[in-house]
Amino acid sequence: MREKDILAQQVVEHMMEHDKFSQWLGIEILDIKEGYSKIQMTIREEMTNGFGIVHGGIAFSLGDSAFAFACNNRNTLSVALDTAINFLKPVHPGDVLIAEAKELHNGKSTGLYHIAITNQQGHVVAMFKGTCFRTAKKLV
Repeated sequence: MREKDILAQQVVEHMMEHDKFSQWLGIEILDIKEGYSKIQMTIREEMTNGFGIVHGGIAFSLGDSAFAFACNNRNTLSVALDTAINFLKPVHPGDVLIAEAKELHNGKSTGLYHIAITNQQGHVVAMFKGTCFRTAKKLV
């Protein structure tokens, strides 16, 4: 394993240890590499809206966590400048969602990430895009 990927994993472990919301969501880390993250969660009944489908904020939050883990894992504190999501298919209780964040641009002060959110059948249910601003602060 590359030294950069080991640091990336250590940073994300530190983040998860302090991220109460991602813990509440039930997020599990599947894979971390420099500028990349893959996470999953199982949808619970209390995550549904009044239409009986999962609240859009849940899929957004999963994408946002994948984005945060990917853009911060170089041990440089990065914050969101802009995010957007497109919902493509409904999500239901019991579904297992996987968010895979890929870095498209790693600049000195900004980064751009696309996050595909898929269900257990491999269907893309949402696409999340995030732009981050990089600070000079270290996380660990």
